[in-house]
Amino acid sequence: MLMSRSLETAAVTLFGDPLRAHIVRLLATEQMCTCHLIEETGARQPTVSHHLRILREAGFVTAESHGRFTYYRLRPEALRAYLDDAAALAEAAEAAQQHRRPC
Repeated sequence: MLMSRSLETAAVTLFGDPLRAHIVRLLATEQMCTCHLIEETGARQPTVSHHLRILREAGFVTAESHGRFTYYRLRPEALRAYLDDAAALAEAAEAAQQHRRPC
């Protein structure tokens, strides 16, 4: 069984870039605005905004206006769906330990 296209895409979206993976880890602990993420990561605003846009478009992050700031948060249900797909892949790999294709 090969990794499904959605699982591949989700894995790259979440962890395909070290800064984006760091942003995901930060948003897993609390809601943050762009200025918080810039402060925590040391990245420039356009770079942080780029990664947030990718995460929002993939459905992993949502944004909410609060006064003049926009706060971002990780969507746990999207992360759980990704993890369910990854768990199914692990189960398939476990079952494959008993099967060897003959040459």
